[in-house]
Amino acid sequence: MSSKKGRIRVLVWSERTEPEQSYPNGINGAIAAFLNSQGMEARASGLNDPDQGLRLELLESVDVVVWWGHMKHGEVNDDKVENIVKRVRENGMGFIALHSAHFSKPFKTLLGTDCSLGSWREDGLPELIHAFNRKHPIARGVKDFVLKSEEMYGEPFAVPKPQDTVFISVFEADGAVFRSGLTWKVGKGRVFYFRPGHETYPTFRNRNVLKVLKNAVTWASGRI
Repeated sequence: MSSKKGRIRVLVWSERTEPEQSYPNGINGAIAAFLNSQGMEARASGLNDPDQGLRLELLESVDVVVWWGHMKHGEVNDDKVENIVKRVRENGMGFIALHSAHFSKPFKTLLGTDCSLGSWREDGLPELIHAFNRKHPIARGVKDFVLKSEEMYGEPFAVPKPQDTVFISVFEADGAVFRSGLTWKVGKGRVFYFRPGHETYPTFRNRNVLKVLKNAVTWASGRI
């Protein structure tokens, strides 16, 4: 059973299609290592692990699941998705979807929409991330910052009305704006989507991004 006391327990999942030259231990490994350095109890798992890294006993032992996926959304078994969704809705487990995980099965099932984008462009140009709701716990200690290279996403973003819009992104190439940090309450659980994180860029080594992730995990766990 997960607990609201003691260290926050986190499962960081990736399909592991990210290039090793960018993330030698995977995006999941990079994030889990950071969260562990912050006093959390995080472990990395992935699509090629036994039970796709999503065995029920593991899900029942964590407070939050952090999910990154890109090209293999359809390979995640439906029974695993059902277990995640049930844990969120009925038991209050948090779920955080990163970047292209907007198309992941768990995220789409939790929100009940196709979570499609209006446009996207892999141009590697700068992204300004604006802390739109500075009073939200996820934005605590985070000022506006720029990622030098990122993939562009464009509105409309086909998701339900969020509980809060925490961050908004502006892309340098054309001034396009995208709601890049959104929260929802789904049953008893908390869900957060954070837009940055294309696999060929060092986004998950950026100190501001890591600060957001730490805050988001703490928020999704129900500790704040």
